[in-house]
Amino acid sequence: MKSTVESIYCPSCNNKYPIDKIYNLCECGLPLLVGYDFQQAKTSLTKASLHPRINTMWRYQEVLPVINDENIVSLGEGMTSLLSAFHISNDTGVENLFVKDESSNPTGSFKARGLSMAVSRAKELGITKIIIPTAGNAGSALAAYCARANIKCKIIMPVTTPEPCVIDAAYFGAEIEKVNGSIKDAGERAAQLVSEEGWFAVSTLKEPYRIEGKKTMGYELAEQLNFVLPDVILYPTGGGTGLVGMWKAFDEMEQLGWINSKRSKMVSVQSEGCAPIVRAFDKKEKNAALWENPSTHAAGLRVPGAIGDFLILEALYKSKGTAIAVSEEEISNGTKALGCKEGIFAAPEGGAVLAAFYKLLESGFIKKSDTVVLFNTGSGYKYIDELKERL
Repeated sequence: MKSTVESIYCPSCNNKYPIDKIYNLCECGLPLLVGYDFQQAKTSLTKASLHPRINTMWRYQEVLPVINDENIVSLGEGMTSLLSAFHISNDTGVENLFVKDESSNPTGSFKARGLSMAVSRAKELGITKIIIPTAGNAGSALAAYCARANIKCKIIMPVTTPEPCVIDAAYFGAEIEKVNGSIKDAGERAAQLVSEEGWFAVSTLKEPYRIEGKKTMGYELAEQLNFVLPDVILYPTGGGTGLVGMWKAFDEMEQLGWINSKRSKMVSVQSEGCAPIVRAFDKKEKNAALWENPSTHAAGLRVPGAIGDFLILEALYKSKGTAIAVSEEEISNGTKALGCKEGIFAAPEGGAVLAAFYKLLESGFIKKSDTVVLFNTGSGYKYIDELKERL
């Protein structure tokens, strides 16, 4: 099992870069992606080869960018449960309804996937100190993997960051700085420190590797459904790396011969208090304007602007999907419903996805005959103070 990574490329201007150098964004200022030799990959990465492999996201090593195994920094991330939501199925008549529950990842969220990959590549490239702006879970994950890799870590957090995400990051030994405002303000402060102190930034889609960890959700989902993609995937969208990553994974699996050209309808779920992708989708735009004064108790959705907005919107348009915003009350009710109906103590982002499912079922976008997957991206335990106030 060896990586078949070939290069880094820009999906916008088609520039290519060698894999052995350190990059953040393309020269054109847009996100970079990683390319592979799929003809070589499929000689060893076959459906039949998967069964005996390690039960983490690293089972797909041929299409992951870490070249030498000794540089893999892992805490057992990936291969999370795909749970049948049978009580909600009975309530709604949608028989094939599933929850992909990312809360069992290290540090309690899907962010573990991306940060495991980013830190692994940072180690491989000789990077010794990493900085990140975060709304919470990404900081927790980076701190844990930097501790594992013995890499210095600095986290810039809004003062509104859920306290459990501050506490665990501190226990992992990270240096923490809080700022007023949103993650946008945290990002500006991180950029200042990159310039002044030489940190390497792993902000969402501002380096090529976090998306490579997130894309494994798409590989796993296909594997767990016997390589037949669901009709609809609902995903809570802040920076959007997970949605873009899965879309990339589906194209890669087609090149590997694992799936055909049929794609899931991708649904971007946001809060009414911060819905730049929904607004852009409704206007049929290619980019999403910055959302002023973002406000939602789902911290992962409190992202006023995403550098990968064009990639998110492209996936929605190409898949004949949609974008939908839900209210704070609907998010809260969805979070409670996942708990009391399915035993899943979800982050508010997961509650937002269930709320969106109900609305799309009522509108007819989702059919009762559809196979539907809802993503819960994190654990309610990381939001315990906020959720306590909403009981």
